[in-house]
Amino acid sequence: MSTDANDTDADASTDDSGGHCSTPDSDGEVAEEIAIISFERKLDTAEEIKEGIGDRYDSIDIIEYHGDVFEEHWGEYDCFVGLMASGIAMRKTAPLLDDKWDDPAICVVDEELTWAIPITGGHHGANQVADDLASMGAVPAMTTASEAADKQGVEKRAKALDAHVVNGDSTVATNLAVLDEELGPIERLDGPKAVLVGDDVTVLKRNLDDGVVLGTGSVSDADKEQFHAAWERALDEAGTDWDDVEFVATGTRKEEEPGLLEAAEEKGLGVISFEKEDLEPYEGPTPSRSKELIGWPGIAEASAIAAGAEHELLLEKISHDDAVTVAIGR
Repeated sequence: MSTDANDTDADASTDDSGGHCSTPDSDGEVAEEIAIISFERKLDTAEEIKEGIGDRYDSIDIIEYHGDVFEEHWGEYDCFVGLMASGIAMRKTAPLLDDKWDDPAICVVDEELTWAIPITGGHHGANQVADDLASMGAVPAMTTASEAADKQGVEKRAKALDAHVVNGDSTVATNLAVLDEELGPIERLDGPKAVLVGDDVTVLKRNLDDGVVLGTGSVSDADKEQFHAAWERALDEAGTDWDDVEFVATGTRKEEEPGLLEAAEEKGLGVISFEKEDLEPYEGPTPSRSKELIGWPGIAEASAIAAGAEHELLLEKISHDDAVTVAIGR
């Protein structure tokens, strides 16, 4: 699994690289309520941060620093943004840390917004906040192994799939497999079914039981507005809406296509992509030029069927501006 596709297929080049998931947030655990901890002299910068990224969170509070501020508000927020030296944040929070799945994430940023440094909880909100601060010019200095190696771990894949990790301790083994390029695609098991797994198997549970998937293909350089218009039209024709969408599904051939990723990020959607061999069993009913040119099944329909929980096509592919194609699966 990875990102991108070309269903109208102006680009007929092949790509045999391994796939992964691309997601607007960094992690499987999403920070929704954050607190900016700031010294009094830096409160103007704290206000700038709140204004710059505040619309991406349920709430952002600004709290003036004092010696016991982290202890006083521990457990109230998903992530603390420390507008301070990293040493201060580390010394004040280290005695409070207990469990990485329960502790709030911590990200520090300097007054000039030059660096955004996740300290703890990288996969539980801190990387996400650092990525968001990058839109204000900060360089996200991520040290979690998968991000440092430019690979996407299972927490990130969970977020892209609109799912959550059930058994957190397993991610040590599975993320090592990601680093060694041995994990492979995420397997789907549709129930009712009982499954016995070992400690090195990460279980992801979908957040929506009956959501839909936007299978999407495009020509090179399709822009954000074209993707949005195509998705809007498809949802309207299918009689569904944005609240029902789990994620966007596509092929691996153009995983860094800016328009697709920007459009998905603006809608708060993850992007999952499939290798050619993963899509071939799910070829849709509509003929596609991609099969004629490069042997790929039609990306929009195949990815919609492959990614849907029931592997069903709710809406056959439609085209917008001869640039973006969309099918809806469930």
